[in-house]
Amino acid sequence: MTEATLNYLMCPDATGGHRMAYWQWGDEQSSHVVVCVHGLTRQGRDFDTLAQALCRQATTPIRVVCPDVAGRGQSDWLQDPTGYQIPAYAADMLVLLTHLRPTTLDWVGTSMGGVIGLILCGQPDLPLPVPIRRLVLNDVGPVMQWQALQRIGEYLGQTGKFASLQEAADALWTTSSSFGPHTPAQWLALSAPMVKPMPECPAYLTLRYDPAIALPFRQVTPESAAQGEAMLWQLYDNIKAASLLIRGAQSDLLTLETAQAMTQRGPRARLLQFDGVGHAPTLVADDQVQAVTSFLLA
Repeated sequence: MTEATLNYLMCPDATGGHRMAYWQWGDEQSSHVVVCVHGLTRQGRDFDTLAQALCRQATTPIRVVCPDVAGRGQSDWLQDPTGYQIPAYAADMLVLLTHLRPTTLDWVGTSMGGVIGLILCGQPDLPLPVPIRRLVLNDVGPVMQWQALQRIGEYLGQTGKFASLQEAADALWTTSSSFGPHTPAQWLALSAPMVKPMPECPAYLTLRYDPAIALPFRQVTPESAAQGEAMLWQLYDNIKAASLLIRGAQSDLLTLETAQAMTQRGPRARLLQFDGVGHAPTLVADDQVQAVTSFLLA
């Protein structure tokens, strides 16, 4: 399949349920599934380039599934914004995995998507259809720097009003330049799925996520973040999947010290760093794509 298909799945919640969208590439009958989950304000189309490369390079049938986490992309916004938290997202992913019924399962998680992967990989008693075989953590680990979380919080929830796609792409770049070098075409392709017409003023565009995702995020304190670190390290130490850790060499979220510690404990992840990139690599550049595809398809 050379184009993604858009699919929907109902997920339960305290207010009666919400619809989660997911983009599917490759052989829809394949039982080898690679799930790719995006970062905090992003959506599943971030992985178009990677998904196409996986489908092109795989020597046996493969299916690449890229969900839009609740409140983002084509997925429903939650009626109760307190539901915008990692455990709820992980619960949605369990529903998705049960629906997909893979016999071989790999996971690629960028930032927030990596934390969701830690939860699914690090709890052996979860009802996964099959254990995750290979795990890619893209610029995230058990320790996330408080200054980086504060930086993200400064723009989170500000979905904007833009007269054109190019104007929106330029505005996105002001908060995302740490993603590293991109050609204008690459950045426009990453930006296009991030916007939609404003409901109250369709001549203008706005970012395609619920501003209310900022509410639970802003309740995080340095103390609660520190408490979360201990839990995340415990989850990481439980991981049995072969693991690849990708880090932007200038990342302000994942320090080199934490990354190196992740190579020495738990699954002893293999660490790859990319120069000229901060938080987080977009997996669009050829060297980044090749690193992930060679790991997953080995």
